[in-house]
Amino acid sequence: MVKEPVRILVVGGGYVGMYTALRLQRKLKPELKRGEAEIVVVTPDPYMTYQPFLPEAAAGSISPRHVVVPLRRVLDRCRIVIGEVKTVDHAKRTASFTTLATADEGSGAVDITYDEIVMAPGSISRTLPVPGLAEHGVGFKTVEEAIGLRNHVIEQMDIASSTRDPAIRDAALTFVFVGGGYAGVEALGELEDMARYASRYYHNVKAEDMKWILVEASGRILPEVGEEMGKYTVRELRRRNIDVRLETRLDSCEDRVAVLSDGSRFPTRTVVWTAGVKPHPVLAATDLPLNERGRLDCTAQLRVDGVTHAWGAGDAAAVPDVTADEPGKECAPNAQHAVRQARTLGDNIAASLREQPLKEYTHKYVGSVASLGLHKGVAHVYGRKLKGYPAWFMHRVYHLSRVPTVNRKSRVLSEWVLSGLFKREIVSLGSLEHPRAEFELAAGGRSPKESS
Repeated sequence: MVKEPVRILVVGGGYVGMYTALRLQRKLKPELKRGEAEIVVVTPDPYMTYQPFLPEAAAGSISPRHVVVPLRRVLDRCRIVIGEVKTVDHAKRTASFTTLATADEGSGAVDITYDEIVMAPGSISRTLPVPGLAEHGVGFKTVEEAIGLRNHVIEQMDIASSTRDPAIRDAALTFVFVGGGYAGVEALGELEDMARYASRYYHNVKAEDMKWILVEASGRILPEVGEEMGKYTVRELRRRNIDVRLETRLDSCEDRVAVLSDGSRFPTRTVVWTAGVKPHPVLAATDLPLNERGRLDCTAQLRVDGVTHAWGAGDAAAVPDVTADEPGKECAPNAQHAVRQARTLGDNIAASLREQPLKEYTHKYVGSVASLGLHKGVAHVYGRKLKGYPAWFMHRVYHLSRVPTVNRKSRVLSEWVLSGLFKREIVSLGSLEHPRAEFELAAGGRSPKESS
């Protein structure tokens, strides 16, 4: 009888999913060549998004196609399935998933069996039941959202430039960002910087006409860079006439009016929600043990605690931090840990298949860097605090070293060099969101904007 190959199912193609599969295809190269092992990656998108570059993509410093890494090219010895895992029955070693063809086939979810499973679905935006948020808010977790937001901001400047109604103009030039973490602060800093530059090309829109508002429920922003750097960031943003509201919440954004908990009301056409993330809902559709926050309960070896042949890391997993002074502390769900956990995870799975000893994940947090716009930033790395141009430069160097593949590194670096030699692009390509609109009008139909 021919022995079936060991099938390793990787759920998700983000940081952990891609880097784990990449590590496995290197570690298990002999087994893959002999047909003794198979790696299957099920992911909703055919690419991995390098999220730290989303703010620069939104500002036009980096082309959006260079922020993503094509999985089929990088994982050339893996089987890539574009789909979404819906349920996992680990007791039976079975997962069900849908693909892009499922609706046309009318066959429902497809089952796949596995021997080892890596749960790396990542996270989704953590939203609150704020009235009007679902209708008018936009997130900042995907490259599509980043580019859409860039187009939207420039479009609002075009609206303000062409209208004679002061109420429409005021709403168009008011931008509200909710959440003072990395995503919110970096997105706000880069977009404000881009819009400030673009305003010089408008005859009746000036930088001081725009209102940029950052709303944060706690008493500080960017807690990862420390209290001192967080306070500096607030001062820097306010120096740029950005309204930073600490200990404030968004109560409503119905009828395109942002109502804050301090009683302020801002008519606005832009509400960006970056107030944290939560575990992917697929975790609740498994029989794997979860902690009180809905994340996989994992050991320091990145096994799912109390379960064999199941592994987890990244945003989806609660991994103990063995380097912490206080017991019970978990690794922060960020890219710094996720990339390193993926390497250990790939090594441990390969070791497990070869009946070799496993190793624990150990990494002491080295610090954080954040960009606040062109030539502006903050950093707290290895105990050293930097701000301004040195922090911005460190931000670029660090993330250039971390973005996957030499191909992407070269393309990003070349774009940075060219952007330093030539003027920034201020073009809005909002029509990309409705590519068939013009043809539909020509064919006698209605444009998406008219029908919405």
